Amino acid sequence: MNSRSVDGRPEAQHVVSRLMRESLVDKQVIAGTEAPVRAILPRLNVIHIGGMSIMDRGSSALMPLLDEIIVNQDRHTQVVGVGPGVRGRHIFAVGLDLGLPTGALATLAAKSSAQNAYIVACLLADSGFVYLEAPFIVQLLPAMLAAARGAVFNGIPPYDLWEHPPAIGKIPPHGSDTGSYLVGEVFGARSVILVKDVDGIYAADPKTNPDVEFITEISVAELIARELPTLPIEPVALELLARAKLARSIRIINGLVPGNLTRALDGEAVGTLIYR
Repeated sequence: MNSRSVDGRPEAQHVVSRLMRESLVDKQVIAGTEAPVRAILPRLNVIHIGGMSIMDRGSSALMPLLDEIIVNQDRHTQVVGVGPGVRGRHIFAVGLDLGLPTGALATLAAKSSAQNAYIVACLLADSGFVYLEAPFIVQLLPAMLAAARGAVFNGIPPYDLWEHPPAIGKIPPHGSDTGSYLVGEVFGARSVILVKDVDGIYAADPKTNPDVEFITEISVAELIARELPTLPIEPVALELLARAKLARSIRIINGLVPGNLTRALDGEAVGTLIYR
């Protein structure tokens, strides 16, 4: 942008920025970038369908859940992330046996998750849902939701060869729970709902201890601090929730119970709510 100097000649205008001459790895500079964050799609509801917990069970588990998604599409804007299921575990086993690195394993896992997502998209196509590949989520999701009834995506985040190495072992830490949550966080979703085959979070394994405490609501900081032996959610998803700017809660529900998804979409206390 140019303006005129006193002698009439064009004069350059410089954009003033406090970041111009600062190091972007300086802790004080980073802390100074905290600011309000705008929710891009505040009415969005992200629903994650578990691969092993729902998809691998076949039509008896999947079709009633998809019917419930369709019933709710007039009242709630929904996008559906899908996990890889047992085929992803088989790929991991083969890849680990062959010595493949974490990034290669993550690339393979995403292929299996994409297959499940495409299956769900086909089953929801007649109700106006579209399948979006990872590169098009940010570019096309708002437009697709304006033109279509909903969208389906691969829950595995597309880190591929750039997947972060885990502290222990080689299994990629960012799975489909995490990928679905990240979509909710970047768009500022109204809710992030993980659909599993368990009622929520227990203090211990309810199969071996029927009197164990069921946790209906818990802060993410407390949940991490409790170091429970098993959790129906990826640890990385909890770490990200602890740093959330927009999507400040995750709800885990049992998708095998009819009506649970509708209750969760309506904001009722079903399953376990993990909040920041």
